[in-house]
Amino acid sequence: MSKYQRIAQRFIKDIQSGVLPPGSRMPSLRQLSQLHSVSLTTAVSCYQELESMGWVESRPQAGFFVKGHGATLQTPTWASFQSQVQTPSTPQPSSPLSGPLGMSRLELDDSAVEQLNKSFRRGIRLSQPSLGEYPAPQGELRLRNALAEHFSANGWQLSSSDLLITHGCLDAVRKALEATTQPGDSVAISSPCYNGLLTLLSELKRNIVEIPSHQDGVDLTQLEQHLKTNKIQAGLFCTTYMNPQGITMSTKQKQRLAELANQYQVPIIEDDIYLELGHQSEAMLPASYFDTDGYMIWCGSVSKTLSPSLRLGWCRPGRYLASMLGKDYGVAVAMQYALADFIQSGHYGKHLKRAQQRLNVTKQRYLNYLATALPANARVSQPSGGLVLWIQIPGLDAPTLMADAKQQKLDVRGGHQFTASTRYRDCLRINIGYEFDKVASQLACLMTLIEQHIGAR
Repeated sequence: MSKYQRIAQRFIKDIQSGVLPPGSRMPSLRQLSQLHSVSLTTAVSCYQELESMGWVESRPQAGFFVKGHGATLQTPTWASFQSQVQTPSTPQPSSPLSGPLGMSRLELDDSAVEQLNKSFRRGIRLSQPSLGEYPAPQGELRLRNALAEHFSANGWQLSSSDLLITHGCLDAVRKALEATTQPGDSVAISSPCYNGLLTLLSELKRNIVEIPSHQDGVDLTQLEQHLKTNKIQAGLFCTTYMNPQGITMSTKQKQRLAELANQYQVPIIEDDIYLELGHQSEAMLPASYFDTDGYMIWCGSVSKTLSPSLRLGWCRPGRYLASMLGKDYGVAVAMQYALADFIQSGHYGKHLKRAQQRLNVTKQRYLNYLATALPANARVSQPSGGLVLWIQIPGLDAPTLMADAKQQKLDVRGGHQFTASTRYRDCLRINIGYEFDKVASQLACLMTLIEQHIGAR
């Protein structure tokens, strides 16, 4: 993030907190330059950034003022229903498109790419003594140590012996499901649920029980009802910055989820792939932090925080470690050493801070745009972290819109893809991991399609 963007971010925080109310006069360009010890060019760039994002407005002969936001966004409404056991439908074929609005992914900055290249070179060199050996089944100790130290520094004390290295988060979830359930068993999930998990559950021939979402998490009362009656054999939940709805379980909910797993001795798999992608610097703790008896299986990876191409993840299997070991031949040693180097050198932590700051600014640009471009009755999630926005538009038929978008090679994901039911057909999910300016034309195309579809009804 450049200097002018960092200054702009500070102003945004002051506007959001009310320190700078609508109508307030901003410092003059010369004052801004002196206050932050930057050039006038940097000061101009800062105000241009704020103006393009809709936070300030320029008044001739008067300067810059905090803009009053007339357009506001309501958050989505969440379906209320009685959950029941379902068989996941056959997964839809994967979309041939992989555009920046469709896939949930983060755009890497040049600094991260440069440091990753250096870590790759060091990783190959450090792993040379192991070239004649198979990878350690639990994962290389160097990487497990690096991860344990990293998360311990952020408030969650982990030991390297607690961790198992995997081929990404989805691979960790698959291993956990295979170790704790059998074909025909029922697994509780949130509704809506990431479609990759629905596909995995269908492939493994597990039934599902969709638990309704609400603003603070999921309906744990319904979950406990199913636990009491032994209708489910496991749970699978994203708990922080959920994909696709953007919700984060409250601390109380996370603690209760862990308590339910231990009370009923039922494994709960925690897909925590977005844990470190908060839009502020505040560190979040997983539900597994509150686990006392090892029934929580915590899964994560660098697929969202760094790069999906690395195919590197991990899990803390708790009491299921022995049954999850030996499921494959291990993960490439050189790649593990490279990631360990990237973490231990401090570059991973620096990358996360830059990504968090960038996402906070980028999210607001998306929201400001959507507030004026979407129909007046549209509702949009306003998550405090993660990479996606959940858009609800009454009257929209997402499957039809997706078919038309595909014809224009526009990648968007419809709400119907995140459930085994008929719910969420009036919803869309879009990625915000790319800078707004790089997707502005695609967003405009999407808005045109939405207008055409709503107008045709």
